[in-house]
Amino acid sequence: MADTLLLVGRAHTREVAQRHAARLRDRDVADEVVVETYERGPSELDAEGDDSTYVVPMAVAPDRDTARGIPGALPAARHCEPVGTSPAVTRALGERAAEAAPADEATSLALVAFGDTSREGHRRATEGHAARLRERAGYGEVTTAYLLQNPAAECVRYNLTGERAVVVPFFLAPCEETERALPEKLELDRGGIDYADPLGAHKAVTDAIEAELAKARAMGSGTASVRPVAADGSGQ
Repeated sequence: MADTLLLVGRAHTREVAQRHAARLRDRDVADEVVVETYERGPSELDAEGDDSTYVVPMAVAPDRDTARGIPGALPAARHCEPVGTSPAVTRALGERAAEAAPADEATSLALVAFGDTSREGHRRATEGHAARLRERAGYGEVTTAYLLQNPAAECVRYNLTGERAVVVPFFLAPCEETERALPEKLELDRGGIDYADPLGAHKAVTDAIEAELAKARAMGSGTASVRPVAADGSGQ
């Protein structure tokens, strides 16, 4: 039976999702690879899906959209974890950091995410990547911070201990937060912090999407991989 891989995310992820979709088509991972986005909420989705449709949320962490909104809009489809939860994304974050500031013991690395410590999905995903980067990346220090609450992005500059610092925004695609809000909170215009690109079209993110598809096929169930979480539905 023909199957479809459907990448679903907010409007600002469309260009990045299209680049991953093109790569996945080249890899021939499914009979069809489609991208659908929404502006305000998943109820806007125009897509249809049955049990041959595998949905991968183009988001960095579980939230109300990924756990409830998207499955609610596509109830017959098979739903995967958000792409940003995959261990493969750790490699992308590490390489984004190294592009801005090569790893060494004198350099501190901070991952800065949209959520805060009250957003369990964002916290769990961010801390998981940070723990793996501490083991693998070669930076003297790896910390986490958040756009909204403690540990706050505004404090990153003052909390890092290395001679040099690099910040990686844990966001899937460029957006208002990565282009304006975080640079302002980090006071990048003062210098002293190297600022990396968000995940974007990194090939490890493509690998993560493919891995989520393979996991869902192996599980053979519709929504078993989706864990409901409490969130405010911002979907970053």
